[in-house]
Formats: sequence, C-alpha cells, structure tokens
Amino acid sequence: MMQCDLFNLDGRVALVTGGSKGLGKAMARGLAECGADIMICSRKEDELIAAQAEIAAGLDVRVEYRVTDMRDRADVDALAADTLERFGRVDILINNAGSNKPQPIDQIDDAVWDEILELNLTSIMRLTRALVPQMKERRWGRIIHISSVLGVGSKPGRNAYSATKAALLGLAKASALDLGPFGITVNCIGPGPFLTDLPMNLLSSSEKDEFAQRTALNRWGQPRELAGPAILLSSEAGSYITGETLLVDGGAFARAL
Repeated sequence: MMQCDLFNLDGRVALVTGGSKGLGKAMARGLAECGADIMICSRKEDELIAAQAEIAAGLDVRVEYRVTDMRDRADVDALAADTLERFGRVDILINNAGSNKPQPIDQIDDAVWDEILELNLTSIMRLTRALVPQMKERRWGRIIHISSVLGVGSKPGRNAYSATKAALLGLAKASALDLGPFGITVNCIGPGPFLTDLPMNLLSSSEKDEFAQRTALNRWGQPRELAGPAILLSSEAGSYITGETLLVDGGAFARAL
C-alpha cells in the first residue's frame, strides 16, 4: 500500500502542454490514472476533443482542454489564467509542447530560429512564471520540462532544437534553486527515440534504424513508456528529486561510441 500511496495524485491538478497526442497525451493519461485532474492544450481542437476522451476513458477524473498556440505570448498567459479559473489551482506543470525544424548552422533562417526559440523555450518560461506564485502559496508543486537526448548530445542540423532543449536543463537547475524553499521541484525529462509523429515525419528510414540500434534495447520507445517517469517526478515518490534531468532513452547514452 505504501508504494501505491507514493504515486497517488488524487486531488492534484496537472496541466500538460502539447497534450493532444504523442508523449503529451501518454503522460496526461498516466497522471489521470493516478487520480489527477487534467488540462491539456494544443493548436488543433479536433485532436484535443479526441485526446480528452482517451485520457478520461474509464476514469473518475476531470479532463478539460484549451486551444492554445504556445508561440503566441498572450495566448500562453491566457492559458495560465484560464486553467486557474477553471480548476482553481495547478499542482503539476508538464511543459511538453515543442517542435523541431532542422537546419545546418550556416543555413539557419531567422524566422525559424525565432519560432523554435519562442515555442521550445520562451513559452515554457512564461507559463512557469505565471503558475509558480500559486504553487508557492500552497508550498507544493511539480514542474517538468520535456527536454530531449538532443539537449545533451545532438545530430547534424539540430541547432535550434538542441540549443533550446539544452537551455531547459539550465532553466530547471536555476528554477529548482529558486523554488526548493517552497516545496516545489523542477526537473527535466530527456526522451530518446520515441515513436511519435515528430521524429517519424522528420527522419529518414536509415536515421530511424540508426536511432533504434543506438539504444541498448534495440528499439524505439512507445509513448506509454514515458508515463512512468512523469508520474515519478509528479508525485511524492519524487519529492527529493529536483534540478535533475532524467534521460529516458532505452540506454542510448550508455554507449561510449
């Protein structure tokens, strides 16, 4: 029983950005299974409606959504305000929304650079900044930035993506020091190769095979396999983990070469 209580999220409210599909939806479902009420957001309402039903299926939890463009600063601020108005609180924030538009360093387009920086980094700072005060009042909170193995290593052309995902590691460390005295933990999860739309659409067949062979398990991860790490860092089970980055990469970084 004690182990189950450690992961119990009854009465908690979680906001998961980019929660309509892939890793975001899988993490939102995992938190819901542990008892948390859920708010998800993305840009496409049809995907949000479908995800809302999937996340809530068979569970006695509240799941709501908001159409939000995380590249729009006013919309990010409105997301925070709307979530607090609807739920009265946010205990767990999972900053998952992000994108990747590969460009070699000498071919980076300024508009693309600005877009990736805004979505992958600035929106995360703004949303965290907006939601931290009410966490501090209750002296409890969990903040998780979804970084990437490409935040600690990289591949050709991933300049903007790797730069923003590496920045999240530093942001988490600084914020962990700011917020630790208030009982709030801040961590990163660094997913490796997971079978989601983004890498499936970006990578060639040879790159997909290369990623799989790089792991110790010789396969891509399933989105559901990221739910456990998210639950750990969102619950009492992870109460003494902060300022850290948990790589969930199938053992890819276990290889020296």
